[in-house]
Amino acid sequence: MNELEFIAILSSIVLQSSPLIIAVCGETITERVGIVNLSLDGSMLMAAMTGFVIAFLTNNLLLGFLAAAGVGAIFAFIIAFGSIRLGKSQVAIGFVLTLLGNDLSAFLGQNYTGESGPSLTRFGIRYLEDIPFFGPVLFDQDLMVYFAFILIVVTWWFLFRTQPGLHLRSVGERPEAAFARGVHVNRIRYLYTLIGGALIGIAGASYSLSVKIGWSDGHTRGLGWIALAIVIFGGWSPIRGAIGAILFGAAKWWATNLQANPDNVISPVLLNAIPWLLMIIVLVVVGSKITERTISYLPLGWQRPLRNLLRVDPPLALGKTFGDN
Repeated sequence: MNELEFIAILSSIVLQSSPLIIAVCGETITERVGIVNLSLDGSMLMAAMTGFVIAFLTNNLLLGFLAAAGVGAIFAFIIAFGSIRLGKSQVAIGFVLTLLGNDLSAFLGQNYTGESGPSLTRFGIRYLEDIPFFGPVLFDQDLMVYFAFILIVVTWWFLFRTQPGLHLRSVGERPEAAFARGVHVNRIRYLYTLIGGALIGIAGASYSLSVKIGWSDGHTRGLGWIALAIVIFGGWSPIRGAIGAILFGAAKWWATNLQANPDNVISPVLLNAIPWLLMIIVLVVVGSKITERTISYLPLGWQRPLRNLLRVDPPLALGKTFGDN
């Protein structure tokens, strides 16, 4: 493999990881505020279908992304409203919405399967794209890739370096204390759940309008569950979550490349399962008692950095309602 081929591989991995990064950032915001949005898989499917169909009918990519963001926000609002106002289980509502999004996207999008529509094109950043090696990988991509990487930085900065971000995290950790300090807990939960849902919708549209252009039944199926797993792997941090998304993208590329190899003797079914198996292994390893016990046997100089790397601390009030209506 020469350098040009290696650069092309990395560029493809970055492109394919960008929708997942956007979804992970959206879900991280949502869960940091205390709401569990388990509708990701159905929401992304509906958003991917809606974004492509609207862009196809209007020949306008911006309208497609806006419509997809609206779909994601609607799904997220249903979960927030069902939990905050009706006191229903966020998990149960999320599962129902996943099934609804799966079937409804297949039904509403059946007339657009296989159609060719508008799509994002590469947009190289002048001067930066000429940087050796890193230029073609990071700065000769489409706008959604740039949006994904800007979103990582903005989300991290907002969560951990601003007062509104502190309020957001306090609502997800100790809503009673936040309320005592004058923070409108449920109002903030509505707001950031809608923002997180909109980002998840954009992630779905960026897949059908950038990565795997077009629409077909089950276009993004499974990616929502992977995004949920990556949020846990990332310890509810957008930076660690983005790393997890890129690692999954690399595993997906590897499995796809093996299938295309004529000398491969491994079953395609098993190869397709490789990224999922890796995510299961990661979830078992990260934050488990077995891992903690194993780390305790290592040299003292290694223990602290490994614990910090594999540490996962979910928001204390995640999935719990608060009655300040």
